[in-house]
Amino acid sequence: MGQKVAGTVYVKVDGEQLIITGGAEAPLMDVKRETVYPGYYKEEAMTPSLKVTAVHTPNFPIKALTNGRDMTVTCEFSNASVYVLAGAYLVDEPSSKGDDGTIELQFDGIKGSWQ
Repeated sequence: MGQKVAGTVYVKVDGEQLIITGGAEAPLMDVKRETVYPGYYKEEAMTPSLKVTAVHTPNFPIKALTNGRDMTVTCEFSNASVYVLAGAYLVDEPSSKGDDGTIELQFDGIKGSWQ
C-alpha cells in the first residue's frame, strides 16, 4: 500500500492561513556540516527558515507580514509533519509577481522545530 508524500501544504502566519502554490522548504538540521578530512568535520549554525510561494489574493496580509518581527509560522506538510518557526520575520525582498499572481516568501526566525 502506498503512502501519501506529496499534496497540499498548509501555512499559517500568526494564525492567518496563506494560500500556498507549489511547496514549502524547511531545513532538517540546525547545523551545516562540512567534511574537513575523512572522519573530521566542522559545523556552522544555520538560521531556522521557511520558504514558500503564496498566492497574492485580494486580502493578502501584506502589512502584517512586512511589519512582523516576532511571528509564529506553522507549516503542515502533506505527509503530516509540521514545522514551526518562532520569532519569524521576512527576509530578502519579497515581491508580487503579476504574471502568475504569486509572492515568494522567505521567513527566518529564532527557533525552528519539527513536530
